[in-house]
Amino acid sequence: MSDTPPDRLAISPNSPYYDAAVLERGVGVRFKGVEKTNVDEYCVSEGWVRLSVGATVDRKGNAMTVKLQGPVEPYFRDTPEA
Repeated sequence: MSDTPPDRLAISPNSPYYDAAVLERGVGVRFKGVEKTNVDEYCVSEGWVRLSVGATVDRKGNAMTVKLQGPVEPYFRDTPEA
């Protein structure tokens, strides 16, 4: 596994961008220079994050989200195991 997080990642298992191994390792996201802990999905190349909004859910039980544009900097919270 490389030391750079993927260009696009989602936490929902229903998404094609879901990757359990990467999420298990722990990915942090800085959006516009600020650490965000409520990121549901991000895309570095397109420059956006999708953030969950409170505890509100839609009729299918998925968290309500808002998509924001700006610079995205993902990073791994821990170092890879040798």
